[in-house]
Amino acid sequence: MKKYAIYIGILAIGLVLGWILFGNSSTQESEHNHNKTVKTNQKWTCSMHPQIMKSEPGDCPICGMDLIPAESSAEGLLADQFKLSNNAMALANIQTSLVGNSNQKDNFIKLSGKIVENEESNAVQVSYFSGRIEKLNVSFTGEKINKGQLLATIYSPELYAAQQELITAANLKESQPELYKAVKNKLKLWKLNEKQINQIEASGKVIKNFPVYATVSGTVSAKLVEQGDYIKQGQPLLKISKLSTVWGNFDVYENQIDNFKKEQEVVVTTNAYANEEFNGKVDFIDPILNTKTRTVTLRVVLNNKKNKFKPGMFVEAKIKNKTGNNNNAVSIPSSAVLWTGKRSVVYIKPDTSKPVFEMREITLGKKLGDNYEVLEGLSNGDEIVTNGVFTIDAAAQLQGKKSMMNKVGGKVMTGHEGHLGMETTKTNKKDHSKMDERIKVSKIFQNQIEIVFNSYIKLKDELVNEDANNAMLTSKIILENISKVDMKQLKDKNAHNHWMTIEKEIKASANSISKSSDIKVQRDHFKHLSSHLINTIKLFGINKKVFVEFCPMANNNKGAYWLSNEEKVINPYYGQAMISCGEVKQILE
Repeated sequence: MKKYAIYIGILAIGLVLGWILFGNSSTQESEHNHNKTVKTNQKWTCSMHPQIMKSEPGDCPICGMDLIPAESSAEGLLADQFKLSNNAMALANIQTSLVGNSNQKDNFIKLSGKIVENEESNAVQVSYFSGRIEKLNVSFTGEKINKGQLLATIYSPELYAAQQELITAANLKESQPELYKAVKNKLKLWKLNEKQINQIEASGKVIKNFPVYATVSGTVSAKLVEQGDYIKQGQPLLKISKLSTVWGNFDVYENQIDNFKKEQEVVVTTNAYANEEFNGKVDFIDPILNTKTRTVTLRVVLNNKKNKFKPGMFVEAKIKNKTGNNNNAVSIPSSAVLWTGKRSVVYIKPDTSKPVFEMREITLGKKLGDNYEVLEGLSNGDEIVTNGVFTIDAAAQLQGKKSMMNKVGGKVMTGHEGHLGMETTKTNKKDHSKMDERIKVSKIFQNQIEIVFNSYIKLKDELVNEDANNAMLTSKIILENISKVDMKQLKDKNAHNHWMTIEKEIKASANSISKSSDIKVQRDHFKHLSSHLINTIKLFGINKKVFVEFCPMANNNKGAYWLSNEEKVINPYYGQAMISCGEVKQILE
């Protein structure tokens, strides 16, 4: 019995040990299988065609390149959506806001303008006879004069002779009354009054230097003669302005004209009196459009009895928008809109809790101050990007998503890629050569952009050579060149708005490069600088052939573009390590 008890004990211990060992192994195997299951959820994509998503590695069905692991953050995103890191959001100062109704309390249209003289109350003091100015009593422009004030004395041979005729005719007025009357009328035509004529006749003496008196009161706005000048009959002597009322001339864009009419109430402000508002009414709307600025002049008459408004002063007008109360429209800031040709686009944030973005085309209505009405494309409550829009657009282009310059998405393809022997799907067989809608600008502006481009090429070459110190210096040259670009050359309003935004982004990227001696950091900012400069040349052109080149391995296998003035690929993202990695994606001319 004792022997059997020992056997049973050994068996029991064996069972316990077996359960511990094999049960634990089963658990480990279960955990292992779980991990394996997690790994099978990995998605694979193509660095050149990020719209391709596969559940297992292999070749890209479009270009044949090896698929790479897709970031886990890409899961759950639609084809046209893309995501930015929180760090990228902070660096680019991306700001968003919710779309709201345009029918708001401060529904004003703002206009910029300048104070000018009221031409209706201006006068010109002229000479009614020829002669030489013996004395000019007006010393300076801006001097106030009163009606009847002595302005000048003039010696006039003609008037001297006419006075002698009067004295002679006065002695013969009884025998030759018609002659006497004709001589008097001649002097009256020269603006001598009855009192002056009677004085000459009574004294029997000729006035050698004849006085000229002011016919109106006001402020001298221009001296047109100097003492000692010889003048002709009817020649202007002084320009006199009455500044008790002035005009405010404001520029109205042609798409705003139907918002205004005569007698509309206007509130005018100026930096000279920051806490004051001045009321006026629309007095005149110019019927002729200025073809250079694409504006008409709107005139407001302003009371100036306290002499606060000075001609030449800049002012701003706020006019209540009476035609913009469309309850079905929503309003967005003008800073949120990108234009290319006739298209208007914004970037929305579909999920307010995640930094995910998507481009959307919209239809704009009227401009209301700093806002635009949106007739189609957005709804109340949509969250849109209002600051850093070009940075978002650059990120969309880098990730092959729909963007301002690429309305269909995918990496930008051109007919040039057929020469490179690349295959395309049916969706990519479209002609993309008309994708980039260029804005017409002056040759001067294009030349200034070309100078910026040339300094960019120098920066690219220094990144190729891994010369971080010279790259810092060249980025400062880019900043200098970009500051010399004359924005006044842009007459088109959309071109002006685009350039203001792009210029800010280029400066930010170049400034970041100038402050870092780390070649990796410089190349990261160069990626964004390149995207913004690509947009610039696509929009405005520089009248020379420019190559847009692409490396699929750069930017952590997401791919990155750069510009070159030659077709040969010299990669600035890897230097000598992979100097020829990449290919020409587009040719801009």
